[in-house]
Amino acid sequence: MCGIVGFTGRRQAAPVLLSGLKRLEYRGYDSAGMAVRNGDAPAEVVKSTGKLIKLEEKTDHGQTLAGSCGIGHTRWATHGEPTVVNAHPHVSGNCQGSGSGPVESDVVGVHNGIIENYVELKEKLLRHGYEFYSSTDTEVVIKLIDYYYKKYKIGPVDALTRTMVRVRGSYALEVMFKDYPQEIYVARKDSPMIIGISEGESYIASDVPALLNYCRSVYYIDNLELARVLPGEVHFFDLNGDEIPKEPTEITFSVEAAEKGGYEHFMMKEIHEQPRVIADTLHSAVQDGRIDLGISEETLKNISQIYIVACGSAYHVGVISQYVLEELTNLPVRTELASEFRYRKMNLDPDALVVVISQSGETADSLAALRQAKTKGLKTLAIVNVVGSSIAREADYVFYTKAGPEIAVATTKAYSAQLVAMYLFALKIGEVRETIEDIAKYLQELESLPGKVERLLDDKERLQWFASKLSNTNSIFYIGRGLDYAICLEGSLKLKEISYIHSEAYAAGELKHGTISLVEKGTMVISSLTQPDLYEKTVSNMVEVKSRGAALVAIASYGYYSIEDCADFVVYIPKTLPVFAASLAVIPMQLLAYYAAVARGEDVDKPRNLAKSVTVE
Repeated sequence: MCGIVGFTGRRQAAPVLLSGLKRLEYRGYDSAGMAVRNGDAPAEVVKSTGKLIKLEEKTDHGQTLAGSCGIGHTRWATHGEPTVVNAHPHVSGNCQGSGSGPVESDVVGVHNGIIENYVELKEKLLRHGYEFYSSTDTEVVIKLIDYYYKKYKIGPVDALTRTMVRVRGSYALEVMFKDYPQEIYVARKDSPMIIGISEGESYIASDVPALLNYCRSVYYIDNLELARVLPGEVHFFDLNGDEIPKEPTEITFSVEAAEKGGYEHFMMKEIHEQPRVIADTLHSAVQDGRIDLGISEETLKNISQIYIVACGSAYHVGVISQYVLEELTNLPVRTELASEFRYRKMNLDPDALVVVISQSGETADSLAALRQAKTKGLKTLAIVNVVGSSIAREADYVFYTKAGPEIAVATTKAYSAQLVAMYLFALKIGEVRETIEDIAKYLQELESLPGKVERLLDDKERLQWFASKLSNTNSIFYIGRGLDYAICLEGSLKLKEISYIHSEAYAAGELKHGTISLVEKGTMVISSLTQPDLYEKTVSNMVEVKSRGAALVAIASYGYYSIEDCADFVVYIPKTLPVFAASLAVIPMQLLAYYAAVARGEDVDKPRNLAKSVTVE
């Protein structure tokens, strides 16, 4: 959610800030703004609502803003409507925040996150003569920094540490002080922040893609830390104001990995990258027929139960993994929504392992669930895609998926990489607990998945033709049994989040318990049929809805040709072991959602009201 960028160096800052903000558009936003300093002159602040192109036009693509030190922000409204006044940056002075021209203000800043006690802090500041022009929590925290800075006549680091101790909530703060030209100060708690250094210049961002064009060496700020950023130089501090050492991390993926590469949308590019990311994730943990997850066999043998905790599509990976783990390991498995897990009074098994799945490694609810598990003494494993992310750093064990940067808000390749990671996790436990007899058979089948995904992608034109027909549908139901039900959860989410067609997934056996009352003539029902033991029962459910006028789509494994007698449109997926069927059945579901959204003229990569990484509760 939201995006932060910053730059201080030799070149003009505004074009660098705009470039970074464009690379963070996928995070979701409704307004944008920049503040640039030119030596000792007052900061120039420019803000706009809507798409980033408006900010570009307002500044002639950054050319009208002189100065080589600046900060930028894309805002997704939480406190206050998406207006120019509420857009960031915010200032400590008592101006109207109109967002145009020089601002005589001692502190200018931007913020990601939510300040939970901002009302209390605002009342305190009002008593000390501060006035407020916006309805945001961010203006409150910027003025609180200003208050401590002036009251105690202290430097920026001490003003920030006092503020960090006083506020409750989550934040990534980026601040410029009038008395410190060419310097930017940042602080974080539960919201990501990265600093890059290259040839006498420094870059700040809330995610790696914003830095790719400029540097490869980056620093990840840990929780409750802050930093002083100068051109080509950065110093880190703890809450006591003491300087602390920190080692940089090298970014390994290329600039091209974050570009569209000739595809119309990032989502279609990322759908086509799935064969590679499946293979890369597989080969990162399998060498010479052996699986190495970085967890000792003794630890895996002593696991008594598994809790899988995640949000959104990662949660759907968890639901699928529950079926797979139960079949291959004989262990009890529970999959929980992170937002529910953290608030439930659960009697957790002390010998259990908690698996947290997150693409970004910064998902607020998942991070909180991880910390809750650790406070109760449970071992934790993170399945994440971003090296150095908060969840990766705090978990006891980490398995990095090899999806590379995923820009489209609707996940595709990260989902597929997470599935492979969980397959390997299940196979390794099954191997050490001796519940799998022929692990080579499973690994051989995993090796074949990339080629089978390629075959499905080669048939995408047929799906495009059908999607153009379903694009005018108002409501679609996905049904399946067992693992197929878990697959349908993801298919349904993909459709509704980018095409805005109402869609729900149901366990097919539950249709008669209320849902079938919604089925009428013309209702579209999509069924997943990949599990041999449940095939006939699912067909029976399909016949029930067809008799009530539903139009039927089937996604079935090769060999189930009798389904053509029932369904109006059939997509066949290559045969695989039933436990791995989700990796194939999801591909036509992704393509149907994509083509339906395109046919409806929707913004596929940046669907409304959604953000790539949900870093606030």
